[in-house]
This record gives sequence, C-alpha cells and structure tokens, in this order.
Amino acid sequence: MIVSWLRDSVSASWLLLLIRLYVGYQWLTSGWGKVTGGFDAAGFLNGAIGKSTGEHPAVQGWWASFLEHFALPNVGLFNVLIPYGEVLVGIGLILGTFTWIAAFFGMVMNFAFLFSGTVSTNAQLILLEIFIVVAGANAGRIGLDHYILPYFRRSFGRR
Repeated sequence: MIVSWLRDSVSASWLLLLIRLYVGYQWLTSGWGKVTGGFDAAGFLNGAIGKSTGEHPAVQGWWASFLEHFALPNVGLFNVLIPYGEVLVGIGLILGTFTWIAAFFGMVMNFAFLFSGTVSTNAQLILLEIFIVVAGANAGRIGLDHYILPYFRRSFGRR
C-alpha cells in the first residue's frame, strides 16, 4: 500500500521532492567542501581501522580488513571517488536526474561510513534515501527524470 503510493501518487512525488532537495543539499555541500578544501581519506581510513580492535569494536573485522588491504593502499582513488561521488549524488538528487540511482549510490556511501564507525547523519540519510529508491521513477517526476526517462524507455526499452 505504501510502496504503491510512493511509486504512483502525485502527492508522494511532491513529498519526495522535498526529501530529495534536503538529502541532495546534504550531499552536495559535503562533497563540495571536500573538493574545494582538499580531502585526504587516509586519516579517516586509519581511524576506522583503529576502531576495529578492543573489547567492543565499532568496526567489524571484515570491513577493517577491506579498508586496510584495499582502500588504504588505493587512497588516491578514494580521495577522488568520495568527494566527486558526493557532489554527483547531490546534483542528481537536487535536479531529479537519475534520481533513484543517485539515492542508491548515496546509500552505498552512507553504509560505508556507518561500517567505518561514523554515525553522524548517515542513518537519517539512509532512511530518506530508502524512500527515494523504493519510489523509483516517481521520485524524479518533479525533476529532469520527467523528461529523461521517457527518452530512455523509447530508446532502450522494449520494442
């Protein structure tokens, strides 16, 4: 019932617009601060790895292993992916362009931050992003998806 309302209702698309603008603004400002202010993920990654030890670790061992053996050696890649990914997610949500995809990748980043032991606003953003992802195309109805998605359906859809 709620899923159907999120996916089909015009009133839901207006509510989703407000959610999109809020979440998109959070991503855009966070990413833009990293792009313009210089960003180095090494400190964050080392801090997350450090939170994986002790009596009550905040970071699970499997995630710390991923951070230590993949993310940290490739920190240069993450120094680009994180800030520009945040900016792109923010722009996508604000403009309503590939909306559910932008929200999905926002969720991926939020989960990565949560797995790394950082709560902040990540849990709240995940909850809001779930509504956007579940709503699918209706989340971008009041946005550029209104114009973009029909083109993709005609060009790449069923014939």
